[in-house]
Amino acid sequence: MPSRLCSTCEKARAVLRRPKTGELVCRECFYYIFEEEVHQTIINSRLFKKGEKVAIGASGGKDSTVLAHVIKTLNDRYSYGLDLFLLSIDEGITGYRDDSLETVKRNKVQYSLPLKVLGYDELYGWTMDEIVKQVGTRNNCTFCGVFRRQALDRGAAALEVDHIITGHNADDMAETVLMNILRGDIARLERCTEICTQGPEQPAEEDQGCGDAQANDLGGTGIKRSKPFKYAYEKEIVMYAHYKKLDYFSTECIYHPNAYRAYAREYLRELELIRPSAVIDIIHSGEALCVGQQVKRVKQMSCKRCGYMSSNELCKACLLLEGLNRGTPSLGIHSGKSKIAREARANDSGPNDESNIGRTIPKFSRKNADVTSSTSSNPTANAQPQIAISAE
Repeated sequence: MPSRLCSTCEKARAVLRRPKTGELVCRECFYYIFEEEVHQTIINSRLFKKGEKVAIGASGGKDSTVLAHVIKTLNDRYSYGLDLFLLSIDEGITGYRDDSLETVKRNKVQYSLPLKVLGYDELYGWTMDEIVKQVGTRNNCTFCGVFRRQALDRGAAALEVDHIITGHNADDMAETVLMNILRGDIARLERCTEICTQGPEQPAEEDQGCGDAQANDLGGTGIKRSKPFKYAYEKEIVMYAHYKKLDYFSTECIYHPNAYRAYAREYLRELELIRPSAVIDIIHSGEALCVGQQVKRVKQMSCKRCGYMSSNELCKACLLLEGLNRGTPSLGIHSGKSKIAREARANDSGPNDESNIGRTIPKFSRKNADVTSSTSSNPTANAQPQIAISAE
């Protein structure tokens, strides 16, 4: 059977069929089409402005590695004028994150980009391995997700960047829509398909770009976050990394199998077998969703303990950390008025007594890039060393 020609250039031999469109394409055309689609997403959503300092969330996995490669390529090709950095978070997962960070360090050399690594142990005094020993594998992803989000913002503040970009792809976005539907989380469902979010500290202006985030008053850090791979299929990202022979780490997190997202992922894959366009259809459905005004919105404020964005007096990270330090990890998972919370704080002299909470998270500030350990009046907590972050 004769080889089929690429449907784009009609000259070279086709080597793959695009999962997104079903087209048969050659390698060079696939590279160009993939990069151009990301470029169009960036232009149509007005994600960047010239001179921005942009941190690429780098885990060493396929998504972030391809993101770093493509953004650097497009920055050079189209003169975006971006000042790029790699920002990695070390959760402290032996046999997983330590190995993937070695990949990130090689990427730093391969792409000639500065690298900043911030660890959970530096910021919170706990590694994920230590957390899992205390909480088990049922709710460990709750701790990791909350801690990681804040760590990224704090790392970005240390680098004094304006914008964080992550490798979240179309499959991730569709999974998030499904998860929010299954949980009945209307507030998150309303905004989970936004390509960019913007903190109210630095309101989005028309000449700043950032897509549809101008209507979003959630955030609080003043640091933009965006997803240039919003419409990129995970399978095509894998193909791009494979054919380009990019250096990436392919092992899944050892604590991932019990994650709630894993069930949404399996369901999405089953949907794709029936309807190949399910991924993009779900994203478009999420984009078209309009939540009624009668739905109560979350009022954003700053955590009184660490200064990070929060919908309550204390942010989720501070509550989770307090629970770990008190030996009651479920404290941050349940309501502050629950029986578990009352029992955990039974020995406190009052609601403002913080003598038993142990080490606290450093105060968040974009103006001061140093992340310094904040301590309570607990003598043990005061013995904690101070931590300063500087770009590598």
